[in-house]
Amino acid sequence: MGHVSEQTRISTRIGSIAESATLAVDAKAKALKAQGRPVIGFGAGEPDFPTPDYVVQAAVDACSDPVNHRYSPAGGLPALKEAIVAKTRRDSGYVVEPANVLVTNGGKQAVYNTFAALLDPGDEVILPTPYWTTYPESIRLAGGSPVEVFAGADAEAGAYLVTVEELEAARTERTKALLFCSPSNPTGAVYPTEQVEAIGRWALEHGIWVITDEIYEHLLYDGAQAPSMPVLVPELADTCVVLNGVAKTYAMTGWRVGWMIGPTDVIKAATNLQSHATSNVANVSQRAAIAALEGSLDAVEEMKVAFDRRRRRMVEMLNAIDGVECPVPQGAFYAYPSVEGVLGREIRGRTPRTSVELAALILEEVEVAVVPGEAFGPSGYLRLSYALGDDDLEEGVSRIQALLAEAR
Repeated sequence: MGHVSEQTRISTRIGSIAESATLAVDAKAKALKAQGRPVIGFGAGEPDFPTPDYVVQAAVDACSDPVNHRYSPAGGLPALKEAIVAKTRRDSGYVVEPANVLVTNGGKQAVYNTFAALLDPGDEVILPTPYWTTYPESIRLAGGSPVEVFAGADAEAGAYLVTVEELEAARTERTKALLFCSPSNPTGAVYPTEQVEAIGRWALEHGIWVITDEIYEHLLYDGAQAPSMPVLVPELADTCVVLNGVAKTYAMTGWRVGWMIGPTDVIKAATNLQSHATSNVANVSQRAAIAALEGSLDAVEEMKVAFDRRRRRMVEMLNAIDGVECPVPQGAFYAYPSVEGVLGREIRGRTPRTSVELAALILEEVEVAVVPGEAFGPSGYLRLSYALGDDDLEEGVSRIQALLAEAR
């Protein structure tokens, strides 16, 4: 047998994919917990609430129905597509048809399907930064090139919000699309209505596609609103894809049901891709999603009360740390503090100079897991999810406070 070198065993395309940093941090925290260590994890991007009972019961009932034991249309159950159409009209005022909908295996597949359907090699996608860790990898897998446009924690400039002027400065003749996410993962930032419209009109003027991720649409605080861009700019509908799913609103991250809404030609192309990649989403999960979408939003309102309380407490505690600056997030369930004022200072005989090094120090010294900013863009930041119990939040941030108070 001929010798195959390690360098050629895995394709360059797949070998270049970075591991999901958020999942890696969560897995490491869970592994340490399983060993009996008192680790507190702030890495998970999922609600710490159970899926509503009526949704679970719909899945139990679906398991007993033989119709769900068979293949179903690759693009999604017709009943679920209808439910998505109705939910989209109800929640955002965006009017679409079932032919505009593709049901996917979670939001991540919707992200990849969209870029795969739209991008050719060399196409550029403008990516407001900090970004969700999956976006750039999906862009590269589809043959495109992410172009980062960074907005920092400066509240006066609009913390973590990019401007039309910054987007225009990044535009080139190769720009094909803009990825837009509000409320944002990882920062919790929410774009004001007038800024959403301005960005939409800029994209329309220059013939740029907009992929808008609305997965956190219902997790809003302090009166913030997150209008759907194609509602504010109706002319954009023919060059816009909306991404969404049941994961965050209904505490259904493990059920793996997302969707993309877009022009029929894009949806048809993405459905063809999915028919060869995964075929249909599990029927039982689709039936559960129908129950979720046709039910009330009471569950998310209950979660929001807890998230809001934790949000305010976490931000208060983080801002009490010398060298840490944490803008107040208006959406999702993440805080994204700048720790640039801590880097370069000695802590227990070590001098972290990047947020990767600081996150490792925090885990090793006080057994608290956070995600470093390098997972989402530049160094100098940490992401902490407040989707965990109040006592764990208090204890975990208190440990960070005590450790960073030693910085010299």
